[in-house]
Amino acid sequence: MTFETLILEKKATIAVITLNRPAVLNALSNTLTKELGAALQDCAHDEAIGAVVLTGSEKAFAAGADIGEMKDKTYTEAYLEDFITTSWEEISKFRKPIIAAVSGFALGGGNEIAMMCDFILASDTAKFGQPEISLGIIPGAGGTQRLTHAIGKAKAMEMILTGRMISAEEAEKAGLVSRVIPAAELQAEAEKVATKIAGFSRPSVLMAKEAVNKAFETTLAEGVKFERRLFQSTFATEDQKEGMAAFVEKRKPVFKHR
Repeated sequence: MTFETLILEKKATIAVITLNRPAVLNALSNTLTKELGAALQDCAHDEAIGAVVLTGSEKAFAAGADIGEMKDKTYTEAYLEDFITTSWEEISKFRKPIIAAVSGFALGGGNEIAMMCDFILASDTAKFGQPEISLGIIPGAGGTQRLTHAIGKAKAMEMILTGRMISAEEAEKAGLVSRVIPAAELQAEAEKVATKIAGFSRPSVLMAKEAVNKAFETTLAEGVKFERRLFQSTFATEDQKEGMAAFVEKRKPVFKHR
C-alpha cells in the first residue's frame, strides 16, 4: 500500500509509519490524517503485525495542524464534519500497541497525536508544546485532556495558556515521555522495543493495553475489577499454558497468539 503523505514499512512483526511532508514539517493535513487512519487499519488487519512505531523526520515529528488548510473554515463546517475528531481518533482506537518516536517538534496536533499513542520515546532534540492559544484557538484533539492526565494541571495549564514549548528532558521529568534517547539511536531503539512487544502473546498484550487505558476511564475499584477479569481470562489462552510451561522448563516460550 502506497501513500501520498506518509510511508508504511512492514518489518517482520512490526510496522513503521513515517509522516512524510518534510517541506511543511509534517503539518497534519486532512489527507495525512486520513492516510494515517488507513495505514493503521491496514496494520490492524495484518495478523503478522504485533506493534507499530509512528515517527516523523529528524526536524519534526509533526509541527501541528495544517493552518493554511483550516484558517477559512467556518464553525458550521467544523461542526458538521466533526473536524479533527473523525480521522485523528483512529490512533486512540487502535488496539495494537503503538509507540511514538519523536524527534524535533511535536507541537499542537503533533503533540496530541503523540499522546494518543501508547507511549512516547523522545530524542534529545524533541520539543513538545500546545501553541494553539497564539492562533486564537485552543487544542482540539485532546490536548487539554491528555496533557493534563500526563503531566498534571499546573504544567499543562501553563503550557496551554502560554504556548511554551518544553524540552525532551523536561517532558520526561514531567511524565509526558517514557524515555529520552540520543537522536541517532531513536529509530533503532523504538523498533527494538516494538519488536520485543510484538514477540509476547498478542492476546495478553492487547489485554494489558486495555487494562492500563481503563485506569483513565473509571474508578480504582472498577479498574481493579476489570483488570482481575482480564487476568483470569488469560488462563483460557494457549499462550498462558506455553508461557508458564516454558518458565518451569527454563526455556524460551513460543507464543502462538491464541
